[in-house]
Amino acid sequence: MPRELLEKTGVTLRDAVADDAVAGVSPRWVALPETVEEVSAVLRACAEGDLALTPAGGGTKLHWGAPPERCDVLLDLCCLNEVLEHAAGDLVVRVQAGVTMGALAGALAAEGQELALDAPPEATVGGTLATAACGPRAFRYGAPRDLLIGVTVVLADGTVARSGGKVVKNVAGYDLGKLFTGSYGTLGVIAEAAFRLHPLPPARRWLVVADAARPRELAAALAASQAEPSAVELDRPGPGAPATMAALVEGTAAEERARVLRDAVGTGEVSPEPPAWWDAPPYEEVLVEARFVPSALDGVLAAADAHALRLRGSPVSGRLRLSPAGEISEERLAAAVAALRERAHAVIVLAAPYEGVDRWGPVGALPLMRRVKQQFDPGRRMSPGRFAGGI
Repeated sequence: MPRELLEKTGVTLRDAVADDAVAGVSPRWVALPETVEEVSAVLRACAEGDLALTPAGGGTKLHWGAPPERCDVLLDLCCLNEVLEHAAGDLVVRVQAGVTMGALAGALAAEGQELALDAPPEATVGGTLATAACGPRAFRYGAPRDLLIGVTVVLADGTVARSGGKVVKNVAGYDLGKLFTGSYGTLGVIAEAAFRLHPLPPARRWLVVADAARPRELAAALAASQAEPSAVELDRPGPGAPATMAALVEGTAAEERARVLRDAVGTGEVSPEPPAWWDAPPYEEVLVEARFVPSALDGVLAAADAHALRLRGSPVSGRLRLSPAGEISEERLAAAVAALRERAHAVIVLAAPYEGVDRWGPVGALPLMRRVKQQFDPGRRMSPGRFAGGI
């Protein structure tokens, strides 16, 4: 029996409850491994019993992505929560995937360092990598894959593989870190990760421009300034509402550089505190991400306005997250997504309760992605159907 196979691993197992659902699909059981070896044992048991498995961290983004075709086991990595190694002199940290971003930030801050990903404190390292979630400072420091220097993963058959820093065993020909980042758990389980760190900046200042007119021109001027902002974010709480733009300046002489930035654009207020919306991610039941070249910002804003979408994100990185200002039907959401896709090079429906909406749009690399899926998970047991093209 499937449950007996899981129980033989010795890993803590419980029956699933409603809060364990993955994009609306309820698993049968929840396994709580405490080591990489126990993760491997669970995956071997799933392979023997042909059980579909979805990894989970803090659960903050389990509603992102398409519903899985099936989900027998939710692999809760909350017990893999140790900082394994912090080489402060080398600006490198190695952690287990269940470590929360808040706990990691606290540990690193004690040494005057940080992992510059701006993820919610309750999110986990593994979930942040699996969804490739970017924060405001991706403009300066890059996306999660850019700060990742090593990863340990467990494949669908239970094989433990490593790449990057501290290599023990790898999968020839593949950069596992880049493959698994943004894969939504469809290739295997991220168990450990090593990151490149940065010193904590001695000071931060925000230049806040309320009622920002001509946002494309303003964003371009902020991005090009010699004050070198770490982030430029745009917030518009509803269609037709005034937009607010804020730029973050970090490091030495942050106050003076923020004032230089204000003088360069001719408007705004310098503040030691971020605007209230800066750290409030728009995690809605319906959430869309648009990616575009910065010069296309005006068209994206016009499409959002026409379809009653509020938005927040980086106009300089070309990444905005949008959600409806009120209730939205499946037909209206599909129309809004279609309008955005006419103006952005990629539009992804991160979360929606509707199965008829095209979540991913055209994906040019889909044939290659399907071949990679076939090689890593030929039995389609790892979060089947969660990713683009039903991968």
